[in-house]
Amino acid sequence: MLYRWWAFPFLLFGASALAAVMLVALAAAIVYPALPSLEVLTDYQPKIPLRVYSADGKLIGEFGEERRAVVKIGDVPQPMIDAILAAEDERFYQHSGVDYLGVARAALSNFLSGGVRQGASTITMQVARNFFLSKEKTLTRKFNEMLLAFKIEANLTKEQILELYINQIYLGQRAYGFAAAAQIYFGKRLGELTLAEATLLAGLPKAPSRYNPVANPKRAKLRQQYVLRRMRELQLISEEQLAGADAQPLQVKREINEFAVRAEHFAEMVRQSLYERYQEDAYTKGIRAYTTLVAAHQEAAYAALRRGVQEYDRRHGYRGPEGHANLPADLNEETLEDALQDASDSDGIYAAVVVEANPKRVKAYRKSGEWLEIGEEGLKFAARGLGEKAGPAQRIRRGAIVRVRKDEKGRWLITQLPTVEASFVSLDPRDGAVRALIGGFDFGRNQYNHVTQALRQPGSSFKPFIYSAALEKGFTAATIINDAPLTFTAAQTGSEPWEPKNYDGKFEGPMRLRTGLVKSKNLVSVRILQAISPQYAQDYIARFGFDPKLHPPYLTMALGAGNVTPLQMAAAYSIFANGGYRVTPYFIERVEDARGNVLQEAKPAAAGAAAERVIDERNAFIMSSIMRDVVRMGTGARAMKLGRNDLAGKTGTTNEFVDAWFCGFTSELVGVAWIGFDTPQTLGRNETGAQAALPVWMGYMGAVLKGAPEQPFTPPSGIVAMHVNPDNGLRVADGGLVDYFYQEFLPPEHETLVGGVMGGDRPPEEVRNQLF
Repeated sequence: MLYRWWAFPFLLFGASALAAVMLVALAAAIVYPALPSLEVLTDYQPKIPLRVYSADGKLIGEFGEERRAVVKIGDVPQPMIDAILAAEDERFYQHSGVDYLGVARAALSNFLSGGVRQGASTITMQVARNFFLSKEKTLTRKFNEMLLAFKIEANLTKEQILELYINQIYLGQRAYGFAAAAQIYFGKRLGELTLAEATLLAGLPKAPSRYNPVANPKRAKLRQQYVLRRMRELQLISEEQLAGADAQPLQVKREINEFAVRAEHFAEMVRQSLYERYQEDAYTKGIRAYTTLVAAHQEAAYAALRRGVQEYDRRHGYRGPEGHANLPADLNEETLEDALQDASDSDGIYAAVVVEANPKRVKAYRKSGEWLEIGEEGLKFAARGLGEKAGPAQRIRRGAIVRVRKDEKGRWLITQLPTVEASFVSLDPRDGAVRALIGGFDFGRNQYNHVTQALRQPGSSFKPFIYSAALEKGFTAATIINDAPLTFTAAQTGSEPWEPKNYDGKFEGPMRLRTGLVKSKNLVSVRILQAISPQYAQDYIARFGFDPKLHPPYLTMALGAGNVTPLQMAAAYSIFANGGYRVTPYFIERVEDARGNVLQEAKPAAAGAAAERVIDERNAFIMSSIMRDVVRMGTGARAMKLGRNDLAGKTGTTNEFVDAWFCGFTSELVGVAWIGFDTPQTLGRNETGAQAALPVWMGYMGAVLKGAPEQPFTPPSGIVAMHVNPDNGLRVADGGLVDYFYQEFLPPEHETLVGGVMGGDRPPEEVRNQLF
């Protein structure tokens, strides 16, 4: 009788357990057939972002919700696999989807700790959850997860499951998969990772936000050390390897959008173009865009523009701190970080909060815990902000938010973020391929693309198109034009009375057309336009791709009072550079899908082939020869420091120094630099194209043309070289200067027409008499 009472609880427990097992089996039998198909796994189609590459194959942009790089399991290095298994599922190759020993171990650990400290999800279960289930913590979801794990194990090999996991798991910073994470956190391929880096990544799946090495480096280090210990316990690494990996400093990329070169405005142009064609598929189907941009050209342009803008900014003095924070007497890093939370860095120009300040020394704190001490040498630029006369808003004092950077010797100095904007674009005049494009000083601060979107007055850089029109009308490079005062009524200008002046305020009297452009004489340009008529010039400039509606037919057109974009100017100057052909700028060479199939490919119309001829090649040659003189002895003479004789171009400065330009070229490369404020205002006295824009152009050209042979400059058929008297433009037997002429428009031996206009559609008599 006693035996019965003693056996009864066991029988009851056994019956309950049997009932539970039968219930689970029944539930499994009902649920299993309804589980989702594994087609999404067997035909894995991950969301792969749009990637943009330079012409030389360097990644310069990436767009999509998920940053992903798909790899084959055979391409994953063994240390990476070992680290993942040690961290997530050490019995992966022993269990069949659910690790019962792992479940028991986790249950015991959680019971002893009094909470959920350890999970029991296998890699297979994580694959099931990531592909098919939500992340809600319910028994139903866990049950379905286990059943799916069994189904996956029954249909896929272990290698296939592990490959799916390695490519699909989220690892923070929008990175999906270990290959993408390696690139984002370390800028490396999987095969290039050290053991220290691999173990840090292997620790991320547990809690990507908590262990993010960018946001939480200390937690990330603790998690990495855990993975290293597990690998040692499993005898996957030696004690020496553990110690070496633990001691290795981790160089984690602070900027997740770091690419081979800075080309954000350009990459955004590509994104917009492809989205217009492929819509949302552009971001998920693994489309690859190979562009015309050359990495070395882009790097040179970026460095030249940043340097040129900062040099301009320094010329105009220190404006004062960006703001002030109220710092308590008892400082800590959290308080200092809060003071800097709204201040973003700009590629080497960092935000810092001042803690102590006097005219000889400033102590400041920079984000991420770095303390700086700036001595007298580094304070020179901001000296007036440290003086007694500085106003409250300009004074550098405790709590001031300032900008700092390092000089060539690694010393910190105070600087500031420029408020002026700039842009640069270069292209190949032979087919229109864009080689470099910088849309602004800092894409992070201003996404507006000043190369393609900013309509600005070109100033004197527009004069070559007026002079080209004059050559078409029968003028020659030796035609004498009078550089003397003029006054026009409102009816003649289209707005108000106008008395144009030269930049230097001087008038030099009669001079050759060539000299007028070399010296950028405004009165010469106005007289030329008056002679050929503004209406003719308005029609003529359309040949260069300009919109006539943006250039009203008034005499102010001679001084560049219309509106253009830098890209339009680059395309227009290409016509002079390539001998008279109009090429269309393009920036996407070809587009491929994820499998490498070509979706689209550029077919540019090249100069001398399919491109349309829009001006006589002799016109292009003479204009190029004049603009070579602009560089040799005119307003662009500073460019002779590059030590080349094949450079041509024209400076541009608008009224009140609002816009500064330099447009220059060789026969194989055109570059256009612009600088100005987004809200038009003066750049300051004497901030001309030669002063503000030309240095940017020189910085670029000096870098990309270094070591390149000079291009020959050979007159085309129909051009005659003749000696002329520089004072009156008349032909002389010898002596004088050599100039180039159409063979049908040779200079006279004696003056036959006032102004020396020979042949062609000569200007009317009433205008001709004004040329002197």
